[in-house]
Amino acid sequence: MLNVPAEGKVRGHQRAPSDSKEFHELTKRDALRQLENDLDRLLQTAEPEKRPDLQFEMERFAELFGRFLQEEGPSIDWNKIQKLPENAVKDYSSLKAPKNDQIRSMLDKLVVIKLNGGLGTSMGCHGPKSVIPVRSDLTFLDLTVQQIEHLNKTYDANVPLVLMNSFNTDEDTEKIIRKYKGFRVQIHTFNQSCFPRISRESFLPIAKDFDVEKDIEAWYPPGHGDFYDTFRNSGLLKKFIDEGREYCFLSNIDNLGATVDLNILNKLVGDERDAKPVEFVMEVTDKTRADVKGGTLIQFEDKLRLLEIAQVPKEHVDDFKSVKTFKFFNTNNIWANLSAIDRVLHERTLNLEIIINNKTLENGLRVIQLETAVGAAMKCFNGALGINVPRSRFLPVKKTSDLLLVMSNLYNLKNGSLVMSPQRMFPTTPLVKLGENHFAKVKEFLGRFANIPDIIELDHLTVSGDVTFGRGVSLRGTVIIIANHGDRIDIPAGAILENKIVSGNMRILDH
Repeated sequence: MLNVPAEGKVRGHQRAPSDSKEFHELTKRDALRQLENDLDRLLQTAEPEKRPDLQFEMERFAELFGRFLQEEGPSIDWNKIQKLPENAVKDYSSLKAPKNDQIRSMLDKLVVIKLNGGLGTSMGCHGPKSVIPVRSDLTFLDLTVQQIEHLNKTYDANVPLVLMNSFNTDEDTEKIIRKYKGFRVQIHTFNQSCFPRISRESFLPIAKDFDVEKDIEAWYPPGHGDFYDTFRNSGLLKKFIDEGREYCFLSNIDNLGATVDLNILNKLVGDERDAKPVEFVMEVTDKTRADVKGGTLIQFEDKLRLLEIAQVPKEHVDDFKSVKTFKFFNTNNIWANLSAIDRVLHERTLNLEIIINNKTLENGLRVIQLETAVGAAMKCFNGALGINVPRSRFLPVKKTSDLLLVMSNLYNLKNGSLVMSPQRMFPTTPLVKLGENHFAKVKEFLGRFANIPDIIELDHLTVSGDVTFGRGVSLRGTVIIIANHGDRIDIPAGAILENKIVSGNMRILDH
């Protein structure tokens, strides 16, 4: 039988009359009881040897569901947000580099963790997103392994790489990492949880049994906030603490800017460490108009914490998006003390806000996914700190427009890391918008460029419609290319477009 605390923390905003309140409490308790019964029924369909682990996982899901039932409205009282204290966010430029002879011992206290649960479906690719080639036929995973191997070789260190997979990426990833056998980097993997999607109508799982492969739509990985529990349950947290490691550096595998930074590490385990340890660091960077939906840092109830757009009351969403009010946004590059993670889990004080993700499946069924975010744990740690890092540490590849940037001459590849070309006069990245209909999928995108244009001097590119690019095209300043429906534009080989708007129809045919 599932064993779950029935009462969560009620976050009330408006008090209903008591009889109505009692009615709601009863229906909530009823919903939790029904869910527990349904999960028990599901567990009976699992293979007997897998049941104990699955039961533990379902208990965690029922606990999450119980908390979801108790939540009422946004979890932030807007009027209680305090001004960020002076020292809450440190500027990266104030950090000192470590002495060379200390780097090896510092690196031996580090574990690198990459969130590798996502698929490449949004970019039209099959399998894990981490195996999409991004540069010189190297994938996200190749670049990560190269970076860490370079660190280990340069400093004679032994930094391990840990991949948090999901049931969507696990099997493919395990096959792929075999090719790194000869590399000087130890690779460990573990799986995040596999939780049942809940029907929007009945609040019950839509899965009929525990055969995940058979009905993959009925299950989901519950966001990266799941990292803490599953990392501990995998045995890796204890293993690394026993080895004398102190911190993990965690980031999304598709953020090509998230490399091990020795200045930040020096602040945590080197000469620059504070007398009172910093248990949690969130790298933030200056917000631009393109980042208005990203999570930000606030001081709330005297603790530094992450504020996501989903937690904001509707009437304050515009305030949240303001670049003036909230200057920073979360890059999801996080450094956390391993012993502190162990303590917070042991004390059961890890209380992550629930992100409610409503989805409609292909068959029209409306479901709810309950998720949590890894950065939301910030408030649960002592001595949390924000570090305002350069934009170059946030280089995510979510769309083909990002892929255009990282494949171009804007960056040079050095030991698995992308470094902005010294020929670029200013450090900002160009704003690139590519039309969804013709450029969204990687294969289509690649088919439209004979090779990637020179964009060293580009500020802004918008491309819409049926457009192709010849070899050796150079784009500078602001370039807008619009092919209307039924038209096609072929940008000729060697063309230089500087501050140009191109529209209409332009075909170049071989004869």
